[in-house]
Amino acid sequence: MTNSQRGDKVNQLKLDYKYCESVIKKHSKSFYYAFSNLNTPDRNAVYAIYAFCRMADDAVDNATELNEKINNIDRIRDELDCFAEGSTPDTPLWRALEDVKNNYNISLDLMYKQLDGQQMDINFIQPETIYDLEHYSTHVAGSVGLLLLPIICSRNTEIREHGAQSLGVAMQYTNILRDVGEDFKTLDRIYLPKEWTAEYQITARDLSSGKITPDFINLWEKVALEAEKKYDAFMDEIVHYKPEAQLGLMLSVLIYRELLDEVRRNQYDCLNKRQVVSLVKKTKIKMEAEKMLKSMRVGNSFG
Repeated sequence: MTNSQRGDKVNQLKLDYKYCESVIKKHSKSFYYAFSNLNTPDRNAVYAIYAFCRMADDAVDNATELNEKINNIDRIRDELDCFAEGSTPDTPLWRALEDVKNNYNISLDLMYKQLDGQQMDINFIQPETIYDLEHYSTHVAGSVGLLLLPIICSRNTEIREHGAQSLGVAMQYTNILRDVGEDFKTLDRIYLPKEWTAEYQITARDLSSGKITPDFINLWEKVALEAEKKYDAFMDEIVHYKPEAQLGLMLSVLIYRELLDEVRRNQYDCLNKRQVVSLVKKTKIKMEAEKMLKSMRVGNSFG
């Protein structure tokens, strides 16, 4: 390869990562903001992983017909097969992912697991129990945490893997709790466990009415408690991740926990509107995260 060709490849790769950055910036400002302080290679790798997962998610959620959803996922699976065999599809996302694969020990099995999770949405059945919801969430979100692990952690121990998966699942629970009404009205999906909706006597008609009742609040808080437990499990391990990744990870936890508090402050109305965390609030959370990390690092040094 000549110097000119090498330069062209570098410039193309920069554009490919810019594309991935545009995807995360458009679809998840919270996630984008949280990881904006990583060094450039790690940040780009996060953007590429996110863009892959977003592509898989959109392939199902943006399609209107069942056959279209199936064909979209099959197409991505075929592209992933080519990628795994060394024949990288010539698109910005796959070229960026090839660079990530060459520089980080990412698992292709986890990329297939992400697609399997999207297949669950195609054949959607309301989870019977919280364990069924966790099984689903480990595929669509826990897999994301594990895909990011080689980027944000120097050593992939079993404990770190559990923490990364816990964070992904907790964030998925938070998304579900934020989007109860939107998921039901636009996608005809109820992710809240059937066992618990029955316990609190919450029906599809109740969700359709948009009325926030004490029983709905109690159900919502029961799922939120499961998310909080998983955030806590991750927080116990955060100081063992790469120092340059810790602030982004802390921000992810605090911003997503703030989403839960936003729903609470708005009288639990996640049936009629979608709560967000403002940029002003995120800036305050960043200052809080920096203080918390400093305190945790000091405590860990004496541990």
